[in-house]
Amino acid sequence: MVAYRQLAISKKIGTSQTAIEILNGRWTMHMFALRKDEAAVQLANVLPNTSPLGLWLVLLPLWIKQKIAGEAFLYPKIESQGRETIANFIFARTSYIDAIVKRSSGEVEQMVILGAGFDTRAYGELKESGMRFFEVDQHSTQRVKTEWLTQANIDASHVAFVTVDFSKESTITKLKENGYDPKKKTLFLWEGVTLYLSVENVRSMLRELKRDAVGGSQLIADFYAERFLAIGKAKAGKKALNLTDENLRFGFALDSDYQSTFADFAASEDLKIAQTYYLGSSDNKGPFMIVSETIL
Repeated sequence: MVAYRQLAISKKIGTSQTAIEILNGRWTMHMFALRKDEAAVQLANVLPNTSPLGLWLVLLPLWIKQKIAGEAFLYPKIESQGRETIANFIFARTSYIDAIVKRSSGEVEQMVILGAGFDTRAYGELKESGMRFFEVDQHSTQRVKTEWLTQANIDASHVAFVTVDFSKESTITKLKENGYDPKKKTLFLWEGVTLYLSVENVRSMLRELKRDAVGGSQLIADFYAERFLAIGKAKAGKKALNLTDENLRFGFALDSDYQSTFADFAASEDLKIAQTYYLGSSDNKGPFMIVSETIL
């Protein structure tokens, strides 16, 4: 039920099936009391390309086990830093990004979510932060999201939905057309996107943000190891991603000296590394993912 809707219905309505995977992860965190996210639950209940009933049929035994034992059992679970697993990466990544956003929210006036998909951060506690919110994505995703936010009775009046054709249009130009003020310190969130882009596209976006955002603005982004991409490029993963034209492209070789590898990349774009998490770094293969805050 979950897989059919996530793959087939996402393809039918022309939106990302991996964005639904993230929403399902946030739904799961809420249901297992790992993270409060009422908006994710409301949105999942109405979206045509996911199935809360299907999720419950799969996860109910684990939920009962958690209630009896008083702690998480296998899944969903947030491991200690360095011991994160690929199976639980959505929960770890979400938690790390939440921590950076919470700390930074009082230091900025705007928050721009790049490739927002079905992200629901702007509809929870952050709504009261006083920040101006911008969600940036392609037309097909924005159309589906705004329609179903209305169906879910989620107030989105404080969010500017910016539609961008990333292959042809300037993100900053489109933001300015929708009320973004380049003179105000901004928190940019770029989650779950870089691995689908070419290295040239990633660098182009970083340079655009560095050039046009006011000094001291922050970027939270995640980057991936080549070994993580290899999973999606395997036969089953590739077939699923091809249904919605999502291909894995950009990753780092993080099997050795991973901190220097990332530091060299950041330095090449004149970015100052701040809070950074290397997920799975205790593995002898090196981390499979990086969640990093950089100063523009």
